[in-house]
Amino acid sequence: MSHEKPSIAYVDAEPHGRGLPRPERAQDALGARAVVLVPSPSLGNARGGIRSSIARGLRRLLSFAGPGMLVAVGYIDPGNWATDLVAGSRYSFALLSVVLVSSLMAMLLQVLCVRLGIASGRDLAQACRDAYPRAALPLWILAEIAITATDLAEVLGSAIALELLFGLPLPAGVVLTGADVLLLLGLERRGMRGLELGVGALVLIVAACFAFELVLSRPDLGAVLAGYAPRAAILHDRGMLYVAVGILGATVMPHNLYLHSSLVRTPAAERDRRSAVQHATLDTIVALGGAMFVNSAILVLAATVFHRAGRVDVADICDAHRLLSPLLGSTLASVAFAVALLAAGQSATITGTLAGQVVMSGFLDVRLKPWARRLVTRSLAIVPALVVACVGGQRGAASLLVGSQVILSLQLPFAIVPLLRLSADRRRMGALAAPRWMTVLGWATAIVVIALNTYLVGSLLRGGG
Repeated sequence: MSHEKPSIAYVDAEPHGRGLPRPERAQDALGARAVVLVPSPSLGNARGGIRSSIARGLRRLLSFAGPGMLVAVGYIDPGNWATDLVAGSRYSFALLSVVLVSSLMAMLLQVLCVRLGIASGRDLAQACRDAYPRAALPLWILAEIAITATDLAEVLGSAIALELLFGLPLPAGVVLTGADVLLLLGLERRGMRGLELGVGALVLIVAACFAFELVLSRPDLGAVLAGYAPRAAILHDRGMLYVAVGILGATVMPHNLYLHSSLVRTPAAERDRRSAVQHATLDTIVALGGAMFVNSAILVLAATVFHRAGRVDVADICDAHRLLSPLLGSTLASVAFAVALLAAGQSATITGTLAGQVVMSGFLDVRLKPWARRLVTRSLAIVPALVVACVGGQRGAASLLVGSQVILSLQLPFAIVPLLRLSADRRRMGALAAPRWMTVLGWATAIVVIALNTYLVGSLLRGGG
């Protein structure tokens, strides 16, 4: 018996062309009984370099992630729920096209905000004050009206959720919403990352609840996809147009244009502005894509459950909550709906406060503590909400929710037009000024918004709506 030690061939493990290493050929050539694959130094260095580059890229991307999420929650606040529920229950999937177009408009406008904030180093409110000093006060008042309308929707949505979950009377729920300043204070102590993580957790709750609802309702996928195709009937039916403009106002949020342009101004963005624009743009598209899913899910749920059952009269959140469980055959359906509503209202509360700080500081150079700013905004919203809750009850609250979104839509031109002018100004923006195609699409968006608003107001004055 031979005691010869087996020879070992150390073979370069670098791939040969398209295939894998071929150790058997090396074994034949060297007469070795064992083959050990040893990565070549060049391949090891290359792979290590690739991994290092990917890690650096991910770290850099994560350093710009967060503002998109904070902005996206404004697009899934309770005001959106009211308009989406009305749209789905009355018109089935027809207004999904408005959700899609509104979301694309929102992405475009928020990307322009990203460019403005990073390239100029000024948020939209500051840039407006610099460029139009005489218009600063009127623009601030209009922005505050938009923020109050947003907060009004959050007050009513949160109060309704508390009533549905715990049986708390609507007026008491409205008053209790003022205590959400404690949530803001708790997250604020953890810094901006704490706010982002807190909001992200609430958004995940909303998304998970609606994913559960969609699984229970089993919508017709073909009909859903067909609903994203635009329809001329939207412009001819005044009721449908009113809801469509409400969706537009609830999706493209005026205060988010001011907020986003401020959030992206970070030290990392100042070091490499071009790269910062690219990463922040990706963050925006991903976050608003998630918001579009939630808005679509609400409308699809209403169309699948209520419209299909002939309940086209479902016009508010309370009706939806009451009917979901019997129509879907699960008591958890209504509970998940109410939990998602509360989470949506609380997440939007945080971004509304941040936007109020940006607007007040940018236009007036006045700074308040977040909790003080929260109390100011909430006080303005609680008064009309409390009156409506006491006099009109749930029905009045539902009507006010939809109306608040129309108010938001009417405020949009006063934020969009300055944004378009400033983001295309090369004297302010330099090489990062918005490209021509983006500016053209932005102006097309502004024209559509202004035309829809004008048409709506005219219809309402003629007695339609």
